[in-house]
Amino acid sequence: MRLHTLLLASSFIAVAVASAGCVGGNKGITSEDKDRLKAYILDAPPADLQHKVDVNFENRIHLIGYKFDPETAKPGTEVKITYWWRCDDSIEEGWQLFTHLHDASQDKSDNMDWNGPIRENRNNKQILGPDRWEKGKVYVDEQTYKMPDWLKGPELTVLVGIWKGDARLRIVSGANDGDNRAIVGKIKTGLVVAPAEIHTDIPTVTVNKLAANDKIVVDGKTDEKAWGAAAGTGPFVDVGNGKPNASFPVNGSAKLAWDDANLYVAFDVKDPDVVGFFTDKSQENFWTTTGQPKLWTKDTVEIMVDPDGDGDNKDYYELQINPQNKQFHTQYDAYNTPKTEPNGPFGHEDWDPKMKTAVFIKGTIDKAEDKDDGYTVEAAIPWAAFAKAANHPPKPGDTWRMNFYAMKQNGGVAWSAIMGLGNFHKSSRFGKVTWALADGSVGDAGAKDGGGAKDGGTKDGADSGPAKATYIPPGGNPTVVKVPATAPVPAPAPAPRPAPKQ
Repeated sequence: MRLHTLLLASSFIAVAVASAGCVGGNKGITSEDKDRLKAYILDAPPADLQHKVDVNFENRIHLIGYKFDPETAKPGTEVKITYWWRCDDSIEEGWQLFTHLHDASQDKSDNMDWNGPIRENRNNKQILGPDRWEKGKVYVDEQTYKMPDWLKGPELTVLVGIWKGDARLRIVSGANDGDNRAIVGKIKTGLVVAPAEIHTDIPTVTVNKLAANDKIVVDGKTDEKAWGAAAGTGPFVDVGNGKPNASFPVNGSAKLAWDDANLYVAFDVKDPDVVGFFTDKSQENFWTTTGQPKLWTKDTVEIMVDPDGDGDNKDYYELQINPQNKQFHTQYDAYNTPKTEPNGPFGHEDWDPKMKTAVFIKGTIDKAEDKDDGYTVEAAIPWAAFAKAANHPPKPGDTWRMNFYAMKQNGGVAWSAIMGLGNFHKSSRFGKVTWALADGSVGDAGAKDGGGAKDGGTKDGADSGPAKATYIPPGGNPTVVKVPATAPVPAPAPAPRPAPKQ
């Protein structure tokens, strides 16, 4: 009996040792899966590797080659992308592959993390992801991608990397974008792109203070007398070249006004398919870690504010309101800094402007089968929210840098075109907003960027309170629906992580 027990214990030890040493392809994979995936596991790279590269991920995994078939693929056609990875050392459980495809001509990207035989989603893990790779083996990573109809540029850049939660495996050498994404190569689109007419001028607008008897009621309708006389941006333009928008499915414009308590902004968005989408935080990767909806991934308007007026991206603010009247708001110390991809926090998301907002929808929301006219957004933003501004409220004659966007699926049109000099955060491309008295004068200040003395007065803004969004079905009567006026209360921000994923 004692001998049997000892033998049994030894057997368990042997099994445990064997399991601990098997970090690679066998972990969590059935025998059927192993047979099916054999062709994607090699002892050595193929001799005829078409494009050889060497991107080193922390001396543990190397991207060693790739192939595009075909190398030129027009919108609507499929291209087969193959990568070859070499595992030099095992990595911890949970690390997975990602792929981004980027059209630099319009700063627009696509995501393809779960596409391909070894990336098959099995319980939210890739069936043969890098955490299941064996030291010394080469892995063939195949993906099939249909070139999207929204392509505009002559090439599509393919970027890959390895992510886990909010982190990316660090690239120590090889071609990369500085954000731990390996630059694989570029698929030619076959598109002949005519040189764009470039409009480099920075737009300007002077915004008059509301007269003493003028009031704005934030209900989303923008039908007050004050809005009729308010300064406007005019139609938004193509973010890439500043020309009138001729291709993006959404158009927009904005108006501005102010008083001692608030900055007022009204958007008029033309959108044939108004999308809300955000229902609860179970929608994976559509909410930030602090609990705010990532509104830019669907339909939204966006306000960027750099109160200094010098366009240096120091201490600027971002605010978004979507057709459901949900909000996203944050404050950045510098250009896109701090930022944690893929799910934040983006900037200091604990910044809460306590703005009051409302939305009026001309059509139906989340109903793709009909055609909508669009929606209007109204916002009252307390000056007290801009605590880093020299003057809040501004003094007459102060000039701030601001931009306004109407967005759909992380693309959009803008008041001031970015011209390919960065993303929508590039404040050197923001328009110039000069604040004036009700009669259009700037008092004794004279126009100046960045505000005046740092002892500018402040007043508390209006409480956010509840707001209403009014939905107008095509040919029908308006229906008033109560919606929250503010974004969800953010959860505590997570600890900083080594590097972002997406």
